[in-house]
Amino acid sequence: MDEEYDVIVLGTGLKECILSGLLSVDGLKVLHMDRNDYYGGESTSLNLVQLWKRFRGSDKPPAHLGSSRDYNVDMIPKFMMANGTLVRVLIHTDVTKYLYFKAVDGSYVYNKGKVHKVPATDMEALKSPLMGIFEKRRARKFFIYVQDYVENDPKTHEGMDLTRVTTKELIAKYGLDDNTVDFIGHALALHRDDRYLDEPALDTVKRMKLYSESLARFQGGSPYIYPLYGLGELPQAFARLSAVYGGTYMLNKPECKVEFNEEGKVIGVTSEGETARCKKVVCDPSYLPNKVRKVGRVARAICIMSHPIPNTTDSHSVQVILPQKQLGRRSDMYLFCCSYSHNVAPKGKFIAFVSTEAETDQPEIELKPGIDLLGPVDEIFFDIYDRYEPVNEPDLDNCFISNSYDATTHFESTVMDVLNMYTMITEKVLDLSVDLSAASAAEE
Repeated sequence: MDEEYDVIVLGTGLKECILSGLLSVDGLKVLHMDRNDYYGGESTSLNLVQLWKRFRGSDKPPAHLGSSRDYNVDMIPKFMMANGTLVRVLIHTDVTKYLYFKAVDGSYVYNKGKVHKVPATDMEALKSPLMGIFEKRRARKFFIYVQDYVENDPKTHEGMDLTRVTTKELIAKYGLDDNTVDFIGHALALHRDDRYLDEPALDTVKRMKLYSESLARFQGGSPYIYPLYGLGELPQAFARLSAVYGGTYMLNKPECKVEFNEEGKVIGVTSEGETARCKKVVCDPSYLPNKVRKVGRVARAICIMSHPIPNTTDSHSVQVILPQKQLGRRSDMYLFCCSYSHNVAPKGKFIAFVSTEAETDQPEIELKPGIDLLGPVDEIFFDIYDRYEPVNEPDLDNCFISNSYDATTHFESTVMDVLNMYTMITEKVLDLSVDLSAASAAEE
């Protein structure tokens, strides 16, 4: 271990693994260590025995749930947008050859006490029970504007400069009501709160286009895809990739103490009495606790069920977004459900997650609106975890720390953090103009 590396990465969470893969592909000499004896850090995937140990303190799950190793329960479950940035990153690094993806069945939104399919195109808008007849026509016009919008073709802009016009002003032009704005902003554009209304509309229009292009890609019922056997496959795929490029992975390395010189610049990492020298350290917040601050908490419930979520047309994999306004909250709530069709549970079993940014200390009460949509559950676990973000100056100490994972059940915010970190570490922007057809969904 007594060697010199360009970068030492600490923790094998999703963000750290993606970065270690990108940096290895760039030709940097990377050492990747984790204090745990398993991959994934916070974003690991647990079998049934591990799940029981973690949340119930025993290793005897009830026999009627089936075999423990048929379960791959992701601790940070997130779907990927089929045309989204993460998929581009995966193709860019060629890690897709180690993974099989399958389309997700459904994308839904909670509105006025009911669960509805998210309409993503002008045709779906006309059919959607979310809107009355006149509102449907207005929404259809807006969807057509978004579908036809091309950023570098002013003919498609209808005289509006979307880098200046706010989302609120754009929506006002089409006369859409608050209810419609709610599902467009939160379930299509995937904003997490309502600040976007006062920001330039270009971002929202791009997000809506990403949603509809991703939806068209696999002709499924949603724009999302998910790896077979769950997200636990991703860190391992990146570990393989890193090895191909000469990176080194070491699990089960206790303490992993980051060492600094007198100027406060990182010089290496010590574990078990040996120090590996390096120029830069990349890690999750748990490895440098004195360089991060707590910014919030995520409340979540993990449920094992024997049926799909009701009112989602029997979808075996589905996301339901509950916009904050519908619940009288300050942040959205998310439902994630996956099942044996993605090989994350034995036949007939479904894994559901309900998550949100915690606003109280009582997850059982706070998550009730989401849990009520699930129907009967076989088992339920509650959990609350802290969210941290870095407060250090990377140009002074050469430490690059990721943000904790948020409550969203899709990858868009996670991958933005990764790309920002990549640019800070390498001082260049990752080129993501890749051939998207290189990642095809797993065949049935």
